[in-house]
Amino acid sequence: MKRPTIFICGGGTGGHLYPALAVGKKLREKVPELEIIFIGSQRAMEKEIIQHHGEKFIGLKIAGLRGKGARAILSIPLVPIALIKSIYLIIKKRPRLVIGMGGYSSGPMTLAAWLLGRPRLILEQNARPGFTNRLLRPFVPKAVVAFQGTLSYFGHKGICLGNPVREEFNLIPPRQPHEFFTLLIFGGSQGSRFLNQLMVEVLACLIRVKEKLRIFHQTGPKDLSWVERAYREQGFNRITIAPYFFDMASRFAAADLIICRAGATSVAEIIAAQRPAVLIPFAQAAENHQYWNAYELAASGAADLLPESEATPQVLADKILSYLEEPHQLKLMEERLSSFKLEKPEEKIASLCLELMKFEPRMVSLG
Repeated sequence: MKRPTIFICGGGTGGHLYPALAVGKKLREKVPELEIIFIGSQRAMEKEIIQHHGEKFIGLKIAGLRGKGARAILSIPLVPIALIKSIYLIIKKRPRLVIGMGGYSSGPMTLAAWLLGRPRLILEQNARPGFTNRLLRPFVPKAVVAFQGTLSYFGHKGICLGNPVREEFNLIPPRQPHEFFTLLIFGGSQGSRFLNQLMVEVLACLIRVKEKLRIFHQTGPKDLSWVERAYREQGFNRITIAPYFFDMASRFAAADLIICRAGATSVAEIIAAQRPAVLIPFAQAAENHQYWNAYELAASGAADLLPESEATPQVLADKILSYLEEPHQLKLMEERLSSFKLEKPEEKIASLCLELMKFEPRMVSLG
């Protein structure tokens, strides 16, 4: 008997890939015989991340249509080409389920699944649904959301199960006091020039406490050399700088305070790890979705929201110093984060997937 196949599609950033990997891992635990194929765009980082985890990956030639200005015109012809390839892949592999994780590369594959009558499901990780998932809403029977406030966008199709994260984030123990106040700075899988530049300018304001600090900084590949040089020139020696941290969970575990963007996966990992954070949303994100992700936490005091327009070096330095000198603020943030944590979202999402596939794990056999 042919192995049952699932397509998990979505990409453009690591923010869609890591929830996809978490769902895939849980599905394979339930049904070891599954063939899971990840579908994304042709960006090199996507392929690298998926293959780093030993998974099969197929890239579609497609680009986003929102937030690109005139460049969106060049992306339009790629949509029908990606749709035709998606139809071909579904006919060839006959997946038992197509899971759309959001992001522009999930659109053609999820729509192709609807056209061919294959079971399908979308996951919305942001507080406010993205453009692709809003378009796909009429074509799917179920939409899993991460926040209760997002349910209203999907009506009876919506179900709030939380945002899947890699299992190691759920296993991070509570934060413990240690010798050095540890900062973790990152701007997503591609890095953030804004955060890198901001943090370099903040260093001059932290000179007097530099011996109390330990810093992990993920820069992205383009900014590594000059950021590293800036730390050295200012005399910061307890630093670990890399273009990308594949072992991000261990960095979270060591962190006292995280300074990062407010992508859906970063927010979900902060919730899972129960780590205090200063969230600086990417101001150019489509429909300002990062701001609303950060606002979900900040409105309850579960994170510190710092818009780009207010993120001066002195303001950020003052926040870091305040948390260093008044650690009870971190404890309060952790307590408020606990109200956002939903138990076992990966488990519940995997069970819903099997339900949509119309079989129980024990019924699967290689024959």
